[in-house]
Amino acid sequence: MSETPAPLKGVKVLDLSRVLAGPWCGQTLADLGAEVIKIERPGLGDDTRQWGPPWLADSGESAYYLCANRGKRSVTVDMAKPEGQALIKELARSADVLLENFKVGGLSKYGLDFESLKAINPGLIYCSITGFGQQSPYAHRAGYDFMIQAMGGLMSLTGQPDDAPGGGPVKVGVAITDLFTGLYASNAILAALHARRDSGQGCHIDLSLMDVQVGVLANQASNYLTTGQAPKRLGNAHPNIVPYQAFATRDGHIIVAVGNDAQFQRFCQVIGQPALGDDPRFATNGARVAHREVLVPLLEAAMTEATLDEWLTALEAAGVPCGPINTLDRVFDDAHVKARGLKQTLPHPQAGSVDLVANPVRIDGRQVSSQMPPPLLGEHTQSVLEEIGITQDQRLALQKAGII
Repeated sequence: MSETPAPLKGVKVLDLSRVLAGPWCGQTLADLGAEVIKIERPGLGDDTRQWGPPWLADSGESAYYLCANRGKRSVTVDMAKPEGQALIKELARSADVLLENFKVGGLSKYGLDFESLKAINPGLIYCSITGFGQQSPYAHRAGYDFMIQAMGGLMSLTGQPDDAPGGGPVKVGVAITDLFTGLYASNAILAALHARRDSGQGCHIDLSLMDVQVGVLANQASNYLTTGQAPKRLGNAHPNIVPYQAFATRDGHIIVAVGNDAQFQRFCQVIGQPALGDDPRFATNGARVAHREVLVPLLEAAMTEATLDEWLTALEAAGVPCGPINTLDRVFDDAHVKARGLKQTLPHPQAGSVDLVANPVRIDGRQVSSQMPPPLLGEHTQSVLEEIGITQDQRLALQKAGII
């Protein structure tokens, strides 16, 4: 976004969050041009700084921390001390947004809760991310992605059926509830910034990991609410579409995603089974879903007759959606991923450079990823405090007292 102003240029975000959901939101806002100041504990920082290996060579930075903190400035402040609380309040006085993911009520004892900060900055948009929200019978509980994937129903839908080999509940391979929550948080913040233009007033955004997980059950939740029947695990199959799953080929696995009856007809032609496309049991998607147990074994047998690459070439030529199951080395070697610049290399003050996944958003053909690498712990403490009027003598005194 170097040729035109970044969309959120001039927006100041105070990020008191750690681990993933809050930092993911903060990184999204930073990529869109906001100034994001990350408040961390002196000497320790964000919990994820210690979540390794793997580590970025010669830096001591964990790969986990690096994934969610691009574009931020790191300031170390001990908020347990009155002097640290005063510094954060001063930063909040000029902030547009504050992000936090402490337990419900956890910041009240420091005078950093919404009501306290609203009194000094009525326009502040204060976003709280917790496991179960500000009002809930579970409000006192901590919330972790893995636990929420289980409680929120996702793991009842993910994995092989109980009676199949390897059957049982499985979590998603990334902390998807945290990531969705970060994205919902950034959406809510953008809406609040828009509303504030007219009202001049900030607000308190209350986001719960559990709420988000239930909210993104999408068609599976609708399937249950429509029928009263809880969906079961189908492995790589789809509850509403057939065939929409993985198939073993002669030398690997392929995803076939047939989305309509015409595609199914072409699929049957390609695999040498045109009669299946005309069979009344399989001619429509509804019929295919009803006769899944009969159809799928016939398709599985046909798919073992050729290699992965042979099927990819033939199916793509016929307009049947398909794709390989890539490992991450193949993902980052993929022509699309390279062409779209999804691997971003930024300078790093200790390691020389750091490779990150770029923000996928493009505006007017330009990627929005920040060009600032994830900060070292406390890297910007001096410069940020200078901006709010803290003199060198004051800073040295705060440093000596362990406040910063």
